[in-house]
Amino acid sequence: MHETSVFWLRIAACLYFIGLLHTLLTLIRQRSSLAPFAHSAFVVGVVLHMVSIVELAQAERQFPVGNFYQSVSVLAFFIALLFLFVWWRYQFAPLSLFSFPVVFLLTLVGATQIPVSGWSDPRLRDAWLMLHVLTVLSGYASLLLTAVASIFYLIRERQLKSKKVAKGLFDRLPPLGTLDKLITRSLEFCFVFFTAGVLAGIIWAFIETGTRWIGDGRILVGLITWSVCLITLFLRTLAGWRGRRAAIISITLTGCAVFTWISHVGLRTVLAR
Repeated sequence: MHETSVFWLRIAACLYFIGLLHTLLTLIRQRSSLAPFAHSAFVVGVVLHMVSIVELAQAERQFPVGNFYQSVSVLAFFIALLFLFVWWRYQFAPLSLFSFPVVFLLTLVGATQIPVSGWSDPRLRDAWLMLHVLTVLSGYASLLLTAVASIFYLIRERQLKSKKVAKGLFDRLPPLGTLDKLITRSLEFCFVFFTAGVLAGIIWAFIETGTRWIGDGRILVGLITWSVCLITLFLRTLAGWRGRRAAIISITLTGCAVFTWISHVGLRTVLAR
């Protein structure tokens, strides 16, 4: 019964993944043809998610929040239900850009309670790890561009407020509107790469270490940074944050990413195997 509930949960995670693809395509192309299919898949995923929770509750004869994985799964289910209610009651579909990634990631974590067999080929293991590294590095590159554009935004804004003619290095900064668009676009690509990197990292760690990956503080720091990136993007695209506040929160995100980088310095010992 317990294995069956995890099976349904993993199927739900696969359906939620379609919603994640919809989010990423929307950020990259500013539109997504997956929207109707993603919402339908999300609804089916919620149903299967509920089946998983009910089966687990029957097997354990209590509400399934007895460990970390079960609690994360239930949290993802409640967030999914809340999104469906808001979507039905207020037709606030753009909220999916925030809800779909969160629900998918939490469900994926909850579905890793039962380990799977190891890598079938060492080359596949190394290639998957390299995919994780390359996507994360691409995310850092995009985030660096975001931070630089944010700093220039603050400098340009101060120039305009002081009404002083800039000289030297900062005398030809782009208009505030151009810098704001650059911040938004680079942040969107940063989130896309970070999401791919986090997903690849979780799957690699799960196959490599089973359930022990949850206790790795580096992964926790990475998830926190990904969450801050999602919140930052949400505040900019949906809550309408622009200007000084958006620039400051983008710089704060860069600080979180630097801390994540420092915590992952030990990754070179893994690559050296």
